[in-house]
Amino acid sequence: MLGRQGLRSGLRTWAACRPVLARSFADAAPAEAIVPESFKQDWKKVAPNYDLPHFPSEYMSARPPVATTLPTKLTVNFVLPHQFEMQAKEVDMVIVPATSGQMGVLPGHVPTIAELKPGLMSVHEGADVKQYFVSSGFAFVHANSVADIVAIEAVSLDKFDPEEVKKGVQEYTQKVANAKDDLERAEAQIGLEVHSALQAALGVSA
Repeated sequence: MLGRQGLRSGLRTWAACRPVLARSFADAAPAEAIVPESFKQDWKKVAPNYDLPHFPSEYMSARPPVATTLPTKLTVNFVLPHQFEMQAKEVDMVIVPATSGQMGVLPGHVPTIAELKPGLMSVHEGADVKQYFVSSGFAFVHANSVADIVAIEAVSLDKFDPEEVKKGVQEYTQKVANAKDDLERAEAQIGLEVHSALQAALGVSA
C-alpha cells in the first residue's frame, strides 16, 4: 500500500512538471528524457528490480525545417500495413477522402490531421493522375509540405470490376433488408457503405 502511494506521488510530481518540461516548437529534440529525480526515487522504492520506464520524449526526432518560401512540390509517403505504396514521392497535389469530405492537399498546406473514410484518393503529378480506393486511415499533413498517408487497405482503381461492384451493392442491400439482428445489420451496412463508395469512385450507375 505504501509503495503504491509512493508511486502515485511520483506520478503526480511528474504530471505537475510536464507543462514546465514540455518541449517547445523548435527544430531540436532533447538528447534524453527529462525525468524528475523524485519520480526516479519513488520508482526505485516501488519497483527496485525494474528499469525506469521509457517516455515519449525518448522517441522524438528533430522537426524538419519549415521552408521560408512556398515549395513547388508536395512530398508524399503513402503507407500500407505491408508496404510503402509511395515513399518520399514529389507530386503536385493529393486529394484524400476525409470524413469531412474530399480534401485537397497542395504544397504549403497548413498542418492537418484528417481521418479517412472509404473513398477515392487521387495523386496528381503533372498530367498523370493515379487513383486508389482506400478503406480507411489517416492523413498527416506537416508544415514542411510533407504528407504522410496511412491506409488500412488501398487498391488501384483500375483493378476493380465495375460489374462485380454493382453485384456487391445489390447483395449488401439485400443483406441489410433481411438482417435478423443488430449485428448482422451493422455488418451488412458496413459492406453496403464500402461498395457504394467504390461504386461512386468508379462512376458506375446503380
